[in-house]
Order: sequence, then C-alpha cells, then structure tokens
Amino acid sequence: MTDIITNILVCGTGGQGVMTAAEILAQAAITKGFDCKKSEVAGMAQRGGVVTSHVRFGKRVWSPVITPGTADILVAFEVAEGSRWADMLRPGGIAMVNTIRLVPPVVSMGLFKYPDDPVAQMRAAGVTVYDFDAGAIARDLGDLKLVNTIMLGAIADFLPFPASELEEQIVGRFRERKPAMVEVNKRAFDAGREAARQRAAGNSPMAANS
Repeated sequence: MTDIITNILVCGTGGQGVMTAAEILAQAAITKGFDCKKSEVAGMAQRGGVVTSHVRFGKRVWSPVITPGTADILVAFEVAEGSRWADMLRPGGIAMVNTIRLVPPVVSMGLFKYPDDPVAQMRAAGVTVYDFDAGAIARDLGDLKLVNTIMLGAIADFLPFPASELEEQIVGRFRERKPAMVEVNKRAFDAGREAARQRAAGNSPMAANS
C-alpha cells in the first residue's frame, strides 16, 4: 500500500443518494485495508439543499476534509452541482457527471443563476468530464433508484482497487434483505462502467484500472 491518498467528492441534491454512495465508497476502501475518513454536509438551506460528502482513504488519513484543488474524482449526481464544485478537483482529476437538471431553491430565490451549459463550463475550465444521463439508464433498467449504483459503477475503474470490490459492497447490501435486487444492481453497475468507457472516447487519455 502506497502513501498516496485518494480524495473523492460526491455532490448532488437532497434525496439523490449522495451520502449512501459515499458510505459505500468508504466501506469498500476499509474492506481493502485503507484508513478512511468521511465528512458530509446535508441539506444546508443557504446551499439550496445541496448535499456533499468527502471521502478520503489511503495508508494513513488525518483529516476528513478535502482541500480545494486536490480531489481526484468528483461524482456529481446533478449537473449544475458538478459545475459548482469542479474547482475542488486537482489538475488531471475527473468529473463523473449525471446530466440531470434539478433546479435548487437558491435559483428560484434569485441567489444563484443556473448555468446554461454546466458541462461546457467545466470543460472550458480544463476539467475532464465524463457526462451521461444516469437517469435514462436507470429507467431502461426499470428503477430510478439505480442511479446511485450506476454512478458508482462509472467511477469503479478509476479507483485504486478492483471494480469487483466496489460492486460487492453494493450488492452485498441487498443479498440478505432484498435478494431480488442483486442482479439488477449488478446490471446497473456494469451499465455505469460502460457509460464511462463510452464517454472516455471524447476525453484526454488517462489511466484507469480494469
């Protein structure tokens, strides 16, 4: 195990499963023997219901908070939130973005202007963006709740441990309580991985674990 710390910022709006995704990532890292720290902010009124979670893991991690400009991966469950938090990424980091548009209360209150094209805004800032409609994939699979699994599948090949370890953390949650959900979550996980691979064609080449 190297001394490198992996920093992942998960963001979205309330009810999208941001904190669940962060918890699954943290548990997968712990299972692989990494020290892991996690922190989150949920439903702050001044942020318009935004939910963010920081996940940091490595040989030894002291702080649960990611320093701006050092995140390796940004997982955005909502596209404008991805744009808003893109400056947390380090140079060469990636943004995995669900293109769903959920206008937060701060927009209707006149406190924040929703970007016309959040993905273009991120790319203009030099961010490597993997954008796709996770909701459409979930609908095709028959359950919108699968967006969480799809987004985790999308980043699985960019983690410092095999994708199968993350998949097991997800399906293991259903194996005893809801065994009927195991196979569809496996399909959702694979669909997320495939969506990221397809989007990679339009981005700069970067290393990813198979």
